[in-house]
Parts: sequence; structure tokens; C-alpha cells
Amino acid sequence: MATTGRRERLRAETTAEIKKVALALMSSGGPDAITLRAIAREMGMTANAIYGYFATRDDLVTTLINDVYTSLADAVDAARDACPADDPAGRIIAWATAFRDWALTNAEGFRLIYGDPVPGYQAPEGGAAPEAEHRVCAGLTGLAAGAWPQAKALFAEADFQWSDFDPGLAAEVREEFPGLPPAAVAIALRIWGHLHGLVSLEIYGHLRGQTPRPDKIYRAELAQLVRGLGLPA
Repeated sequence: MATTGRRERLRAETTAEIKKVALALMSSGGPDAITLRAIAREMGMTANAIYGYFATRDDLVTTLINDVYTSLADAVDAARDACPADDPAGRIIAWATAFRDWALTNAEGFRLIYGDPVPGYQAPEGGAAPEAEHRVCAGLTGLAAGAWPQAKALFAEADFQWSDFDPGLAAEVREEFPGLPPAAVAIALRIWGHLHGLVSLEIYGHLRGQTPRPDKIYRAELAQLVRGLGLPA
């Protein structure tokens, strides 16, 4: 039993190192730098040995995406849930702050799930991280749902229909948030656009030459965002 436990522990440690090296290679060489042979070379392993951990490059990429996306979902969910349900502005700011903090700490992971696709990668049917992706999407919709009682008066003339959105997204929202109108889904996507846009600019270095304080700009954007929803900043 002790031998089996040691073998399992060593396998887990090697698997974790493989994933760490893969992300490092992507950071330095771009998405196409993720190859099992390159990882084996970096780790001093034979190519055949690494195939014992991941049968194909796509298996590794799928595992990486699922790990990274789950890490993100865990971070933003925890930050949001630390705020009371009756504080929609606080929950938006907490979620958004956690999103940026996570991205800065996991820049390679951010690029993997939101940047350039890995060349030739074929995700499994249903996606690489369906549960985590759903949690992030539902989390954003939940933020909009929490703000809707105050925001609806400001968006009374918004001309959105369910046909304006992907049928799968519309079906999920209508099932999980019954009674939420299409205009609130548009708010969720607008929230996402604000957050993702600024964080992407920062992660890819496009703000570096313009400001030494991207955090200050981000906080100001969040304050304006919640005010625009009729919430106290």
C-alpha cells in the first residue's frame, strides 16, 4: 500500500510539473509552443515517457484549460459570495476585482482560455471546461440579475429580444433565472465587455506605455459601471 501511495504521489507531482512547463512554454513561445516533445525536453524526460501521462497534445491542452477555467470560476465565485446577496454593487466589484487579480496572477492561463487558440487543437465534444465555463457565464448573469431591480428603470426602452442571443445561452438563462428579461442578459454581456476589455489590455501589455496605474483605471471603470446600473458606487 505504501509503495502504491508513493507511486501515485510521484505521478501527481510529475503531472503537475508537465502542466506547469506547458504554460511556461506558451508564455515564452506562444500557443504553438505547447508540444509534448518540447515539454519532455524541458523536463529531461523521453518523449515516450511523457505519453504515459498524456496520450496526445490535445489531451494535455484540454486538461490545462479545464484546470485554469476552474481556478478562475473558484476565485470569482468565492469573492462574490463573500458579499451579502442584498449588495449587488459590492458583488459586482468583488467579482470584477477577483477576475483581474486572478488574471494578473495567472497570465499564461488567461491567455490560454481568452487569448489566441492553440493551433490545431480540437476540443472534446461539449468543450474543454463546460462546467467551469458555465459557472463564469452564470456568475455574470447572476450579477446582472442582482442589479436588475435597480437597473430596469434605466433600461426600460432597451429593445432586446431573446432572438438577439445565442439560443443555447437564452435557454440556460431562462431556465436558471426565470423572469429575467433579455435586457438583463445584455447588461451581463456589457459587464463582461468592460471587465474583459481592460484586463486583456493589461495582460497583453497594451496599457504599459500609457499608464503606470492600470489598477486605478480599472477601479474607476468599476465605479462608473455600477453607477450606470443605478447602484451606489
